[in-house]
Amino acid sequence: HKVLNTSQMIAYAELQVTTNFTFLRGASHPHELIATAATLGQQAIAITDRNSLAGVVRAHTAAKSLNIKLLIGARLDFVDTPSLLCLPINHAAYNQLSSLLTRGKRRTTKGQCKLYHTDLIEHCADQILIALPPEKTNSDFVSHIKNLAKHAPGRCYLSANHSYGGDDCYNISHITEIADLANVPLVATNDVHYHVPERRALQDVLTCIRESCTIDQAGFKLTANAERHLKSPAEMIRLFKSCPE
Repeated sequence: HKVLNTSQMIAYAELQVTTNFTFLRGASHPHELIATAATLGQQAIAITDRNSLAGVVRAHTAAKSLNIKLLIGARLDFVDTPSLLCLPINHAAYNQLSSLLTRGKRRTTKGQCKLYHTDLIEHCADQILIALPPEKTNSDFVSHIKNLAKHAPGRCYLSANHSYGGDDCYNISHITEIADLANVPLVATNDVHYHVPERRALQDVLTCIRESCTIDQAGFKLTANAERHLKSPAEMIRLFKSCPE
């Protein structure tokens, strides 16, 4: 494997972050996530709430005070294709993302958002797109990523998570194969839902409220562990030592 020097180790930025502005999913405030990322030595952090830019304003204020770069974006959940992270690279792209979300929200009831793949294609200029693998992947998913890459040349990636599920080595190897087949780069993320492990208990409560069940009834609706917290660059490099690129 490649030897990573110190400058490479501190260059990690978390790109998949859910805040409490994703109702009943994120268990930390934007300012808590920003402050923790700065403390851990991350040079940048993205805020990617589900079909929303609501957490960006408070995140921007915190990032400015702590001198850490904020990457603005959103996780987009679609009716007809797998979810992805969308990160605009300029003001025009940000306006496009805002218009896309407005279109999705106007189609449905308050607090909901209904997006289709064609909506994205109309608004994907200058957007960085990071595809999120569904639980089960097949040749259709590979074709989907190739289609995304065609509409966002040089700006399409595939996300890999290390979730401590017992099969991470297999999953990362499988995702690497998909990235190779689709000819897109792989990017490491941690699907962050809270800033520190201790906040996992609150996220469990939020899950139960969302699913209308008790803790005793929740079962597999809860995450298996408390690993969806921000991690240091060194820890992320350790987790992905099998594919350091």
